[in-house]
Amino acid sequence: MGILLLAAFIGVPLVEIAVFVEVGGVIGLWPTLGLVVLTAVLGAWQLRAQGLATLMRARNQVERGALPTRELFDGACLLVAGALLLTPGFVTDAAGFLLFFPPVRDILLGLLARHVQTRMQTRVFVDGEEVSAGGPNGPVIDGEYRDVTEPDGAGPERPRNLPK
Repeated sequence: MGILLLAAFIGVPLVEIAVFVEVGGVIGLWPTLGLVVLTAVLGAWQLRAQGLATLMRARNQVERGALPTRELFDGACLLVAGALLLTPGFVTDAAGFLLFFPPVRDILLGLLARHVQTRMQTRVFVDGEEVSAGGPNGPVIDGEYRDVTEPDGAGPERPRNLPK
């Protein structure tokens, strides 16, 4: 992970400088600088619009009692998009603008979910000792349960001899 960060901190500025030089050579210095400022302004405008829409969707989810997981992911992507758009450069602007498109965020969410599923582990402890989960053909754990909620669903039962 450390080598990837080092490569990004060195590689991204080098790529941005190379693209600046090429674009500046084709359209000139002032149009290049104007284009950088224009992409920052357009990105800020788009970030504001999509950020407010995402915030409203998250608020509606919370009001309905649902966890706004998709909205939180979209908000994180928009935060990264804003950081990329505020960084001067054409490559970072392109990456930031890509994050404004929901299909791109869908792909990223799928990749993230797949990554989390492959890294996820389930560990079972019995009497303080870790035991193998065994998979679908592993040991069967048999148990009994008792429903401790009151008939009206208000909470756990209390023994009859204790005052409430």
